[in-house]
Amino acid sequence: MRGSVVDLAVGIIIGSAFTAVVTAMVDYVLNPIIGAIFGRPDLTNLWDITLRAAHDGIPASVLSVGGFLNAVLNFLIIAAALYFAIVLPLNKLAERRARGKEEAPPPLAQDTVLLQEIRDLLAAQAGRSQF
Repeated sequence: MRGSVVDLAVGIIIGSAFTAVVTAMVDYVLNPIIGAIFGRPDLTNLWDITLRAAHDGIPASVLSVGGFLNAVLNFLIIAAALYFAIVLPLNKLAERRARGKEEAPPPLAQDTVLLQEIRDLLAAQAGRSQF
């Protein structure tokens, strides 16, 4: 039952469950640090640039650089956490498993195989002519 489909399914499930852990880390650890530095608990409304003011029932057009930076920060935290918590340990485990196994020699080139066959045929003919 082990295969790439099963590995992919496990990875998706663990990744989605791990999102809750990263969200908690951002909300309860990083946002208070950002709040201490910038005076606000997150970057969402930190650098808003109003492109067009609201008038006549048309909403304002606002470019939110802080919101984009907040999304990038969340992505980088999730990517780093998944790499260090899942990918790196699994690669180390695969490396340990591969240590005990010898690598298979590379396959011989076609011309080398033909030369070996010629050598074996000549050796067989030389062995028959001696008797």
